[in-house]
Amino acid sequence: MRWSERIEINPAVLTGKPVIRGTRLSVDFIVGLLALGWTHADILRNYPGVTQEDIVACLQYASETLQSEKVYPLTPAIAG
Repeated sequence: MRWSERIEINPAVLTGKPVIRGTRLSVDFIVGLLALGWTHADILRNYPGVTQEDIVACLQYASETLQSEKVYPLTPAIAG
């Protein structure tokens, strides 16, 4: 499964934030719940419209986004 099958980016939904298709639950919200210690079972119980595959798609999206992120070190300005 590809995340794009379950995650959509639509400017008309949450101003274009990536969300689980057919919901207003954003990827960052789901990843944030996991970071707070929620289990997959907790999410599934509290958000009945969400599936296990949706949670995995959120993690896949987050992983791919972070892998493509480029970070450039800031160099201190030279006093002159």
